[in-house]
Amino acid sequence: MVELLTSAQMRATEQSAIDNGEVTGLELMERAGRGVIDAIFQEWPTMARTSYSAVVLCGPGNNGGDGFVIARLLKQWGWAVDVFLYGDANKLPSDARINYDRWADIGDVMPLNDADLGFEAGNMPDLIVDALFGTGLTRTVEAPLSLLLRELDTIRERYGVKCVSVDVPSGLCADSGRNLGTYCTVDMTVTFHSAKIGHYLERGSNQCGKLVITDIGLKPSDGSPVRLAEPEKGMMGKTSFAHKFSHGHAFVLSGPHTKTGAARLAAGGALRVGAGLVTIGAQPSAMAEHAAQLNAIMLSKVQGAEDYANTIALDERLNAICVGPAFGLSQDRADLLKAILVSKRATVLDADALTLISKDKALFDLVHENCVLTPHGGEFARVFPDIAKKLDVKVSKGPAYSKVDATRETAKRIGCVVLFKGADTVIAAPDGRCAINSAHYERSAPWLATAGSGDVLAGFITGLLARGFSPMQAAETGAWLHVECALKFGAGLIAEDIPEQLPKIFSDLGL
Repeated sequence: MVELLTSAQMRATEQSAIDNGEVTGLELMERAGRGVIDAIFQEWPTMARTSYSAVVLCGPGNNGGDGFVIARLLKQWGWAVDVFLYGDANKLPSDARINYDRWADIGDVMPLNDADLGFEAGNMPDLIVDALFGTGLTRTVEAPLSLLLRELDTIRERYGVKCVSVDVPSGLCADSGRNLGTYCTVDMTVTFHSAKIGHYLERGSNQCGKLVITDIGLKPSDGSPVRLAEPEKGMMGKTSFAHKFSHGHAFVLSGPHTKTGAARLAAGGALRVGAGLVTIGAQPSAMAEHAAQLNAIMLSKVQGAEDYANTIALDERLNAICVGPAFGLSQDRADLLKAILVSKRATVLDADALTLISKDKALFDLVHENCVLTPHGGEFARVFPDIAKKLDVKVSKGPAYSKVDATRETAKRIGCVVLFKGADTVIAAPDGRCAINSAHYERSAPWLATAGSGDVLAGFITGLLARGFSPMQAAETGAWLHVECALKFGAGLIAEDIPEQLPKIFSDLGL
C-alpha cells in the first residue's frame, strides 16, 4: 500500500519518532538533505562527477534548514554555492538555526527579503534549490517573493537551469495541490518518508516535475492515510471449475434510438473485465440498433419501471446495474431509476442518472450503500453544489479544502462510494476510506480525455460489482485498470480500444 499523508500527519510521524527517542530533529534534517543530494546526482549523474554552481533558497522554517544542509553538502562536493535566506536568522527553528550556523562557518548567507537574486543571462547557476516553504505553508505567497517564484519559472524555461524543490514546490499546498498565491514549477521534487496528498491533486503533479520519495528512517504513519489506488488482484482471476454464472450478471440500461453507443461501451467494459454475463436493457425503439452490433452481449426490452421489475423477477442473478450513460432525463427515465434504486442491486450511477438524482431529492434519498457514483466535475457540482463551491473558493490560507475532503464529505452524506473523476480521480467510502487513482507522473495518461472513456469506466466498475467486488474494491480496481489500459495502448486511444487492452493487462498481472 502506498500511503499519502497530510502535512499534519507527516509532522505527527516525525514528532512521534523524536519523542520516542528514535531520532533527533537534527538527524532527520541531515537525512533529508542527503536524500536531496542523492536524488540530484541520480537524476543528473554528470553533476556528481563535475563541479557545478548552485543557488540555494532557504525559507524561515525547517524547510530552510534542509536547504542549509544541501548547501553544505554541495560545497563539500566542490560546488560553488550561493545561499539566500528569506526571513530573520534569529527566528529560525532551533534545528534550522544550527544548520544555518554550520553553513555560515563556510559560506555567506545573503538576504532574500528584497527578492532580487541578480541573475544575468550570462551568469546563470546550473542548479536552483527551492527550500523556501515546505509542507507547513499556511499563508499566501505574496509580492515580492511571488515575483521571484515566477522568475524561477522563466529562468528554468529560458535558460535550462535545473530546479529542485524540497518537499513541495513553494506556493503549493501540500494537502490539496492548490496554489497559495503564486507558485513555481520545477524539474524534480524530493519529498521525505511518504508522498503528500497535494503531490497528486489539482496542480501538484504539473508543478512537481519528477517526484522522488526519500526514506529518512521513519516508521509507518498512524491514523487513516489516503492511499494510491491499487487493484484487488486476488479477486480478478477465474478458476477452472467456475462457470459464467459464478461471475455475475451485469445489466446496463440504454438510452433511446440514436443514443445507444454509450450503453454498448459500458456493456463491453463489463464483459471484458470478467462479468459472466452482460445484458443491455433497451427501449423498444433501440432494440434493432443494438441487435445489429451485439454478439456476446445479450439484449432485453426495458421500456420502463414495470419491464425492469419483470426482468429482475425472472432472473435474480442480475446482480449489478449500470444506469446513466445516455440514459435520458425524462420523467419515465426518473421512474425507471427509482425502480432500479428500490431493487437494492449493486448499482453504478453515472452521467444522466447523476443529473436525475440532482433534480429529485426523493431519488437522491434512495441511493444506498451498494451504489457507486461516478461524477466528473460538472456532474459533481450538480449533485453536491454546496460542496463544489468549497472547491471553487479562492485559496487564501492552507491547508486548503481539497478534492479528497470534498469526496469524503459527499460519500458520507449520500451513504455510498463516490468516485470523483479526473486525472486525479478520488474514490471515497462513507466510512472515510479514501484512495487517489492518479494518472500522473509515470502513469500519465492524457489519452483518456476522449468521448466514451467514462462510459467504459462505468462498465468496468459494474462488471467488477457483478463479480462480487465490494463497491470500494470495484471503484478502485476499475479506475486503476482504466488508466492501465490507456498506458498499454498509448496515443490515439479511443473509447472502443480501452476494454481491448484488458487481456494484456491481466496477462501482465499473472492472471
